[in-house]
Amino acid sequence: MAGKVAARRAALRENLILIAERTISEKGLSALRARDLASEAGCAVGAIYNVFGDLTDLVLAVNARTFHRLGADVAAALAEAPQDPSEQLVIMAQAYHRFAAENHLSWRALFDVERAPGEAAPDWYLQEMGQLFAYIANPLQVIFPDRDAHELELLTRALFSSIHGIVLLGLDEASAGVPTDEIERMIALVLRQITSS
Repeated sequence: MAGKVAARRAALRENLILIAERTISEKGLSALRARDLASEAGCAVGAIYNVFGDLTDLVLAVNARTFHRLGADVAAALAEAPQDPSEQLVIMAQAYHRFAAENHLSWRALFDVERAPGEAAPDWYLQEMGQLFAYIANPLQVIFPDRDAHELELLTRALFSSIHGIVLLGLDEASAGVPTDEIERMIALVLRQITSS
C-alpha cells in the first residue's frame, strides 16, 4: 500500500512539474497559480502542497530542469568550439544568449524566483551555476595563467555577470541600451577585448 501511495505521489509531482514548466514557458512565472495547476492536474489544491512545500518549491523543480537544459546547450556548443580559449568563451556566451532568446520566459524564471531574504540558493542551483562557471573558468585559466585562484573566480563571475546583463537588457524590449540584433556581436566584442588585454 505504501508503495502505491509513493508511486501516486511521484506521478503527481512529475505531472505538476510538467504543467508548471509549460505554463512558465508559455505565459511566464507570474501566470503560475495553484488553483489553475490543480484544475489541470485533476487534483485538489491541497494535494499540491502535499508534494511541494509551496509554489516556490515547484518553480525551483522546474528551474532545475531549465538549468540542466541550459548547461547541455552550452556544453554542446563548447564541444564544437575551436581550441582558442577566447573563441571558446565567445561561443559559450553566444549559446547562452540563444538559449535565453529561445526559452525566454523559462530563462527569466531562473533568476526571478522569489526567496526569503537571506535564504541560501538550493544545492542544485549552486551545482548548476558551478558547472557554468567551470566552463568559463577553464579557458580563462589558459588565457591568464598567472592569476591566482581567487582572481580567476572573480573574473569568471564578472564575465558571467557581464554577458548575462547584455543578454538581459538585449532581450528586454523596453530597454534601449542593447540592440537585439547586435547582442551576439556585442558579446564577441566584449569578450575578445577583455581576453586580449
